[in-house]
Amino acid sequence: MTASIHPLISIGLPVLNCERTVKTAIRSILQQTYSNWELLLIDDGSTDTTVEIARSFKDARIRVIADGVHKGLPALLNEAISLSTGEFFARMDGDDVSYPERLELQVRYLREHPEIDLLGGGMLVFGAGGQVLGARESRITHEDICRRPWAGCYLAHPTWIGRIGWFRKHLYHSDAGRCCDHDLLLRTYESSCFAALPEIVLGYREEKLSLGKILADRRSIMRSVVRKASPKRQYAVAAAAIIEQALKGLTDCVAIGTGLRYRILRRRALPVEEATKRRWMEVWEEVQIEHQAARKFSVAGSGQL
Repeated sequence: MTASIHPLISIGLPVLNCERTVKTAIRSILQQTYSNWELLLIDDGSTDTTVEIARSFKDARIRVIADGVHKGLPALLNEAISLSTGEFFARMDGDDVSYPERLELQVRYLREHPEIDLLGGGMLVFGAGGQVLGARESRITHEDICRRPWAGCYLAHPTWIGRIGWFRKHLYHSDAGRCCDHDLLLRTYESSCFAALPEIVLGYREEKLSLGKILADRRSIMRSVVRKASPKRQYAVAAAAIIEQALKGLTDCVAIGTGLRYRILRRRALPVEEATKRRWMEVWEEVQIEHQAARKFSVAGSGQL
């Protein structure tokens, strides 16, 4: 089949000291039923064996970029966007697992809906050993995703795929830190169109809840909202966002400090059906197999788009 039917997808995979998890992440891409992709694995100055593990995969579609310099997540993502040669650009992190049909489902949707700039999907949350913790709350339409943007847009960043032109027009801000994806949504939602697939397309690893990281994320969200609201003199919006994030931070402290975690932070891992759990365990078991790279899908075998 021609490239016009199966356009190239560039996958940006920033990594930092992911030696324990990067194998499963890469294997999940190698298993995709849609095979016309390139994987841009960009290292952020790892001090472990992450780069060596990544380079052990002998597949011409995988490009490992490592200069030993720590640049931060926004810089790595912008570098991946700059190096991309595909029509679409997809996000993924070095400790997550894409479902085999992820790219096929997402590229089909984007080709059928040319008005969509950025597409996400459902996300299952898993812990140590692949244990199912639940599913992250998701929304499907742009209106629902961006209903309260100052509080957060419900579009899980590890599931993103969008048109490369959109990403190049809206690069990541270097000072946005760990919440650079939320910052990007906040800066673009008024002039862009977002959507998400209802299907779960990715497993999100959350083996533990780090209060320090969660609170740092909340501070980053506050900064992004204030930066967007201040030029428009939307001081009430900024104040409301600060108060809301502060209250959520207090809830995080109680949930993690008392050990109640997901019993209080229910939206981080909503209950899922048994069929969803069984499907996840199938995906998880497949990416644990050492010889998984031997499993190949040809472009001719990809689903009709």
